Amino acid sequence: MRRLLLPVLFLALVGASAAEAQTKSRLNQILERGSIRVGTTGDFNPMSIRDPATNSFKGFDVEAAEELAKDMGVKVEFVTAEWPTLIAGVVSNKYDIFMGGSSMNMARARTVGFTVPYTEAGTLPVVLKENAGKFKSWADVNQAGVKVAVTLGTVFEEQARMHFPKAQIVAVQPPAAGYQEVMARRADVTITSNVEASQLVQRYDQLVITARDEPRNRRPFAYMAAQDDVVWLNFLNAWVTMKKADGYFERLEAKWMPR
Repeated sequence: MRRLLLPVLFLALVGASAAEAQTKSRLNQILERGSIRVGTTGDFNPMSIRDPATNSFKGFDVEAAEELAKDMGVKVEFVTAEWPTLIAGVVSNKYDIFMGGSSMNMARARTVGFTVPYTEAGTLPVVLKENAGKFKSWADVNQAGVKVAVTLGTVFEEQARMHFPKAQIVAVQPPAAGYQEVMARRADVTITSNVEASQLVQRYDQLVITARDEPRNRRPFAYMAAQDDVVWLNFLNAWVTMKKADGYFERLEAKWMPR
């Protein structure tokens, strides 16, 4: 009888240990493992950029991930993520957190957890520097005879038609882009996110952002993690809140998204 009980007790202990591991917070798992797995795509400049030659990452959220790991006293392990399977990567525990410029929306919030927002994206007009005086506000753009170029089928085409009913909307086929039409003087204005706009004005000296204080279609950016791990989400919320209070994210914006 004793011989029969020993295997049963052993299996019960193994099962209990496995169940305990499954219920252990990711925070504890990360601290015990000594590394945090960060999902990032590497294709969203300036939030996450991958160097194909070295397979290394850089960018706003890559620096934030390194800072998070440093504050936790662990190493960071970047895991390449893809936008179509982003949610699945969080749910399947492929990575502990996604950090790569994800905006909050209710569809995603049904499946994954979001931290408190750390920055925000909004749509802004971009014009040639020489025309900046003509288009100081959104109202200046919404005028008959003004051509607004956007890429066909994007969210910015929808926004342009909504915000500029009086203007002429020029929808170009990808891979053509609205800013290229502006630079070629086939359009007066294009609209894009402040994130992309900050990169455009750095790359092309002849472009400038207008109506800076009037971003529209604002979308908060937050980090994604498993929604059922309250301990981990609470820790991340505390970290984001403290870093915001310290001005850390403002410094990242000044570096990666200069105005």
